[in-house]
Amino acid sequence: MEIKMTIDWQAEVDSRKDLMLTRLVELLKIDSSRDTEHGTKEAPLGPGPRKALETMLGFAKEDGFTTKNVENVAGHIEYGDGDEIFGILGHMDEVPGGDGWETNPFEPVIKDDRIYARGASDDKGPSMAAYLGLLIIKELGLPVSKKIRLIFGTDEESEWYGMERYLATEKTPDFGFSPDAEFPIINGEKGIASFKVELPAINADSDLALKSFTSGIKENMIPRDATAVIVAEDASSDDRLKEIYADYLAKNQLTGEITRDGNDLKFYLVGKSAHALEPKAGLNAATFLAEFLFDTVKNDFLNVIANYMHLDSRGHKLGINSDDAKMGDLTISPDLFEFTAGEDSHIIINVRYPQSTNTDKVIDKATAELSEFNAKISLSGHAQGPHYVPADDPLVKTLLDIYEEHTGKKGQEQVIGGGTYGRILDRGVAFGAQFPGRENVMHQANEYMAIDDIVNAAVIYAHAIYELAK
Repeated sequence: MEIKMTIDWQAEVDSRKDLMLTRLVELLKIDSSRDTEHGTKEAPLGPGPRKALETMLGFAKEDGFTTKNVENVAGHIEYGDGDEIFGILGHMDEVPGGDGWETNPFEPVIKDDRIYARGASDDKGPSMAAYLGLLIIKELGLPVSKKIRLIFGTDEESEWYGMERYLATEKTPDFGFSPDAEFPIINGEKGIASFKVELPAINADSDLALKSFTSGIKENMIPRDATAVIVAEDASSDDRLKEIYADYLAKNQLTGEITRDGNDLKFYLVGKSAHALEPKAGLNAATFLAEFLFDTVKNDFLNVIANYMHLDSRGHKLGINSDDAKMGDLTISPDLFEFTAGEDSHIIINVRYPQSTNTDKVIDKATAELSEFNAKISLSGHAQGPHYVPADDPLVKTLLDIYEEHTGKKGQEQVIGGGTYGRILDRGVAFGAQFPGRENVMHQANEYMAIDDIVNAAVIYAHAIYELAK
């Protein structure tokens, strides 16, 4: 006979809230963005990712969990036993802090019932909420019939090396979720790939020629600022040019400046960074700057950006647009730019694509569209294909039921352009921790998460973990 248990999940979370926040602040103080430049044999992805992983596993050891560290690039916290493994997959890394912050991104600030820091919403805050849910299961001694593993990678924002090493040494969970997106659920994720667009060298051997152009810090972040230098020997029109530039910036809700150094004019432009999954959420500093400059500087590099990439988040100008009924539109975000006169230049574009296309089609179509520029287009890094778990899968149905019980809101399936560890599992989804209607500040300056949202996510996670593992 099944024994019905009534548990006040809210009360259990509230009683541990202060401990959760104290530990979260400690985690957020660690700059754990991928740093292979300072990597060692003991810390392949850099000292920050290793420290964050060790810190998280250390909390679990204090609480009496079994833990495992895999090569200082991934690890897990384990509870329970059974033939099946239920995985909860989070990550301890984050994107670089970047510019534009009102506070230090690695000195957490609690203000207006929010916690501000890089990683607060992606993914240390949600990961800590999931851990608290598991801790409650353990401390209440609730019966489970499956082995539960809370698994952490340390370069989810880059190449997933940590998770690849984990899966090479540990058994892949049978099913699970990633607390790294939004509620009510994400049961479908578009394919994700970055492409390198290379262009032949262009010299700067005349007046009003492009000398350099740089922008971007990561291939899944819309660049916040961009800098270009042009050769301009005649300074007589500088004041007029600055007026035109100021008008352009104001019209497009941008800021920037022009400065002169000898025969060089330096253009600086500030837009708005955002996650590359939805380019319309940001103001791409590089494409705006290229559009402005191309009126004066006729250059293939600027031409490609201004006329084939600017304000075209669905890839129509490159001929790669595609959509399907389940996953929606392909999106494109040009995120890294490098031009030096006399050298080959390149642009890295991040593409989120539905099941109706693939990476080969993207390369073929974009290459054809840019044929007049002799552009060479290739994959940059590894591609992840589209992922979908049917809405009638018991995993999806259970998680939606629990979401509805605790929020009183109707849940429904969703497909996003973002990529989470949920796609690693055949029966894997993303589940929270951002609630509907909340501002998405992942990868942006002044990233934050409302403390109430972390608490409420922990309530949902505790209940969900128990229901799926009992």
